[in-house]
Amino acid sequence: MIVREVFDNGLRLITEAMPHVRSISLGVWIARGSRHEDPGQSGISHFIEHMLFKGSASRSAQEIAQAIDSIGGQVDAFTAKEYAGYYIKVLDTHLPAAFDILSDLILRPSFREKDVEREKKVVLEEIKMVEDTPDDLIHELFMQEFWEDHALGRPILGAPNVVSTFTSDELRGFFEQAYVAPNVVVSAAGNLEHPQLRSLVEAAFGDLPATGALVPWVQPVTVPQIHLRNKDLEQSHICVGTAAYPQDHPDRYTSYLMNTILGGSMSSRLFQHIREERGLAYAVSSGLNVYRDTGALIVYAGCGTNSVAQVLDLVVDEMRALADTAVPAAELQRAKDHLKGSLMLSLESTSSRMSHLAGQELYLGKQVGLDETLESIDRVTIGDLQRISRDLLVDGPRAVTVLGPSTGLDLSVERLGVGVATVVE
Repeated sequence: MIVREVFDNGLRLITEAMPHVRSISLGVWIARGSRHEDPGQSGISHFIEHMLFKGSASRSAQEIAQAIDSIGGQVDAFTAKEYAGYYIKVLDTHLPAAFDILSDLILRPSFREKDVEREKKVVLEEIKMVEDTPDDLIHELFMQEFWEDHALGRPILGAPNVVSTFTSDELRGFFEQAYVAPNVVVSAAGNLEHPQLRSLVEAAFGDLPATGALVPWVQPVTVPQIHLRNKDLEQSHICVGTAAYPQDHPDRYTSYLMNTILGGSMSSRLFQHIREERGLAYAVSSGLNVYRDTGALIVYAGCGTNSVAQVLDLVVDEMRALADTAVPAAELQRAKDHLKGSLMLSLESTSSRMSHLAGQELYLGKQVGLDETLESIDRVTIGDLQRISRDLLVDGPRAVTVLGPSTGLDLSVERLGVGVATVVE
């Protein structure tokens, strides 16, 4: 049973009782991420996530770790483009202790200057790791070019020259404006009782401010281009992308199915035609990055430099084929079964249920039941799929990024359906 409650200060609490398990996953989600940063704050949301584990008003970093270990808890956090999440998984008997730890981190961070200076080194090393990990770097490069000069295109980790300037006062100022009640969603799933968690939330978060800083909301504009980043690598890495629908779009399930057919599964067209039939790439797949007001469909492949042009041609050919020719009924049904099965399997744990609750609240403002979701997938027709493919996979808005040795690499903008000049870096 799912229970949703909104407190007087705007904080939202969502719980799902799963009495057949002995665990509880508890999360606190903040509707602020890297998208809500000014260029001069690039990376501040992610840096704050790090700092919340460096000590609170009542616990040192070591005491936080010991408190979590003493109840056998599993704790983690992350920062995304539009939100940040902090969550812990424990045995059901440890819910009060787990909530005390999690709320302490989020409500009373210390932001000691010496900890800030130490953590700068850690985050700067994390940024360097991305530069040394080509399959991560290619996606960062692609997004920066795809949504050029927009916060959604900037790296979540931030820019080194900005991160190195952060101060304790600057972090606290951003924190106090972002971590306010209307931006907070507390979600929990497992062997729990809603009234108990409600009492804990009310006692801890009841005094959280009901207002914070307003953030500008500018929809990004896709910038179609071919971007080559020269880097001495053994393998070239490719991203091909086009605009997609936002999280709450009425055709979102159709676009999920289109992605599944294109490159979202082992039986997908890209995987079968590029890897299995031709052996041109070990890794090839497609995925949807969806946000509040926009999205991106991105195809990734890692291949030999001498195969880049051929792989790109094949990717674009598959995009055009989906737009031009109706998908066979058997292929659509296989995609539906795959998508439904993946969804149901992903919701078997308390942690995935907890995350699912929070995601729906953040983007839809309501809870959509599993049965309703499955029915929406089943209702998609061959005509729906071709209509969406024609809308999203057309030439023109397409963008291409290639990371690797670019000497002698000549890509035709006309053949790839990009329609703008090539940028070489």
